[in-house]
Amino acid sequence: MTWIEEARRLLDRIEASQSGAIAEASRICADAIGSGGVVHTFGSGHSRIPVEEMFPRYGSFPGFHPIVELSTTFHTQVVGANGQRQAMFLERVEGLARQIWDNFTLRPADALMVFSASGNNAVTLEMAAIAREAGLKVVAVTSVAQSMAGEPRHSSGTRLLDHADVVLDLCTPPGDALCEVDGVDVPVGPGSTLAGVALVNEVKVRTAERLAAMGRMPAVLTAATVVGAERSRKLFDEAYLDHAGRAARVLRSGV
Repeated sequence: MTWIEEARRLLDRIEASQSGAIAEASRICADAIGSGGVVHTFGSGHSRIPVEEMFPRYGSFPGFHPIVELSTTFHTQVVGANGQRQAMFLERVEGLARQIWDNFTLRPADALMVFSASGNNAVTLEMAAIAREAGLKVVAVTSVAQSMAGEPRHSSGTRLLDHADVVLDLCTPPGDALCEVDGVDVPVGPGSTLAGVALVNEVKVRTAERLAAMGRMPAVLTAATVVGAERSRKLFDEAYLDHAGRAARVLRSGV
């Protein structure tokens, strides 16, 4: 079985099982963005990838407010200063999420979409818990099988999915990897990045449908090859200014 074949099966599992959760997540996102607010998006480790997939990139629009901490996501150094050991340690430190959130004003009209394949790291769990306590709707994107495979690591005895209003299941197995290889005693080829990107783009498109129906659709970042150079520049400027205004309203200023 090839990884691509397993990936197709994974996407089929997501399509078959997650339609209801996708619809509810899209409603939450559209309500926040359509009212002039934001959907904060947060992930550590490789779970920063779907954060960047949401905004900014071609085919995306403002309203999704990316939050990542470089200290927990800088993986390419691997060893030495800024190495993987430090990043994995930091994302398990209780209290880090509070330090991150202290930079922002948490408004009940906004929402949070938080990503963690394991669903057990302290920083993502606490980002969700703090936001939910402040009245924000929380969408957790996680592997339910992975989350439930071991004991909770957090001192509260809870998992990320315990702090979510909606759970989008990545449908990946414990350990993430999809393929068995002859002569290798552990599986190879993770699936959570593919699953996360598929889920967020489905949510993005469904959210756009809702916003368009509301007459509140923001500008979409669009390539010049699609709309011409002049309109492409105009759309980028409009989207960036829109994002700047939303971000400024949630950045804590002390005023």
